[in-house]
Amino acid sequence: MGDYSKALEFYEKDLEIMKKALPPNHPHLAISYNNIGGVYDDMGDYSKALEFYEKSLKIREKALPPNHPDLAISYLNFAACYERMGDYAAALKALQSAFQIQQQAFQEGNPAFSFTYSWLGRVYRSLKDYSKALENFEKCLAIDEKTLPEKHPDFGITYSNIGDVHRLMGNYEKALTFHQKALNIQENVQCNPLECATTYINLGETYREMKDDSTALTYFEKGLETREKKLPKNHPDLAVVYHNMAKLYLATQKYSMAMKTIQQAVEIAQEKLPSTHPHLLEYKETFEKIRKKM
Repeated sequence: MGDYSKALEFYEKDLEIMKKALPPNHPHLAISYNNIGGVYDDMGDYSKALEFYEKSLKIREKALPPNHPDLAISYLNFAACYERMGDYAAALKALQSAFQIQQQAFQEGNPAFSFTYSWLGRVYRSLKDYSKALENFEKCLAIDEKTLPEKHPDFGITYSNIGDVHRLMGNYEKALTFHQKALNIQENVQCNPLECATTYINLGETYREMKDDSTALTYFEKGLETREKKLPKNHPDLAVVYHNMAKLYLATQKYSMAMKTIQQAVEIAQEKLPSTHPHLLEYKETFEKIRKKM
């Protein structure tokens, strides 16, 4: 697991020093709250992350002009949390707020827009609006191509996202092409190992849907190995892989393995996600399908 507790300890100490030294609405305090929110976000504690992001936003709203880029960052953080919590309407609203501020603060094509388009793509993907998802990921890619060096890790993330939308649309060959482009970067430059793990898992899902079960399992295992090393044991991103593997085991009639992995997915989701989260509902459906086969 990443050094999340150390990071939290460091940022909390920093916050205590700031509180003593600065007036209560100082922008530096907003940065401190934002940093703590970011650690909880990375740990999969999304409601706790939101709590700190809200404290940060309240200060920024008082201390900064209404079109300040830091306000857009706050809204983007909200959007990321809401998307992960399954509240897609709230995520879209936050993204629209961020986008409006960025339009006032920056010229078109500024790298800041890339992140916003990427999150818009993710939210539309979650809403199953795949053409809008693709459109936003492609806008993100167009900005990155003008503003980033050729092998920058951000390209890996965007290629993987585009590949995943193609999978969801049933364009498997296109999906594989984009995932391979992502891996060509992620396996050859220094990047966050969790980004590479996501590409492995996306590849696993593509091969699973193509009924290439052994290749799918290989990629799921590679992705899972990294996520288990780098994330807390109850992180929602682990539940995603366990669910993917459960579907694979169900299709290959390995019912006891399927039951073991789906139980892991459901347990994490029940602990970490809202009871109405689409992922949790999907995991429970898969659980029922497996239970009927036992």
